[in-house]
Amino acid sequence: MRAAPASLDARWLQIGAVGGLLLFGSLLRDFELRWEQSALCFAGAIAAQWAWMRVLGLKDVGYLSAIVTGIGLSVLVRADTLWVHPLVAAFAISAKFVVRIRGKHVFNPANLGVIVAVVFLPGAWLSPGQWGSDIVAGMWFVALGVTVTLSAKRFDIAWAFLACYGALLLGRVLWLDQRWAVLLHQLSSGGLLLFTFFMITDPMTTPNDRRMRWLYAALVAALAFSWQFVWYRNGGPVWALFLLSPLVPLLDWLRPGAKHQWRLQPATMAAPVASIARELHARARVSRLWSHRRSENRGCANT
Repeated sequence: MRAAPASLDARWLQIGAVGGLLLFGSLLRDFELRWEQSALCFAGAIAAQWAWMRVLGLKDVGYLSAIVTGIGLSVLVRADTLWVHPLVAAFAISAKFVVRIRGKHVFNPANLGVIVAVVFLPGAWLSPGQWGSDIVAGMWFVALGVTVTLSAKRFDIAWAFLACYGALLLGRVLWLDQRWAVLLHQLSSGGLLLFTFFMITDPMTTPNDRRMRWLYAALVAALAFSWQFVWYRNGGPVWALFLLSPLVPLLDWLRPGAKHQWRLQPATMAAPVASIARELHARARVSRLWSHRRSENRGCANT
């Protein structure tokens, strides 16, 4: 009986989806992002990941998280200088290794990097509304495709957040007697969809228990709505996720659940593959030696 094929690491799907959006936006949407900024952002994230892996002696971690963080920061952060992106990328990755509770990092690296850039670095700003309306349908298809592919293992929190946030927006439209086009416009924000399907779904910074994830999604949605429409400040979802991230360890303590484990990385799988290759090579060498000796014995017998 054949074994079922292993599912793909979710981060590969994130890299393909958000990386494609970044490439599309850079080429066709004038993201105000220089290629040097994006390249340095990736370099900063990967360098920080490598340094911490060396310091902590980690061999089976890989660089997918650093690549995802580099893409996310390239998409969301804009700056007037070249040094902002690599600095926030290195800081965000470092925080992933330093700020940890019970084996999980507290803050989503891309989310933390955005907040640090906006608050502490001059000439940096959050740019969530840069997508336009013509590619929103494409983003929906990407989000739905990723959801189906991952069998909704962590994407229940995305739908919970979108349902709660959408309900609050609907209530606001009804209360203010606005047209339905207002609600459609608010729900079709590219930045909102990007946050919903590629930031709040980070399994290492969300509650392990499903019901706690739903509660967490509702809290993030409520704070994001208040930030955006009560206090009239930009970046509501991003700020809400950052401010409520320290709540996740408490929710995990109140209702424990199975901790998410990333799939084995190619670097990790290379070790057993190399061992098998060495074994096969050794067996082939022994076989050649025996064949050579038999040939010599036959030659001696004939003479």
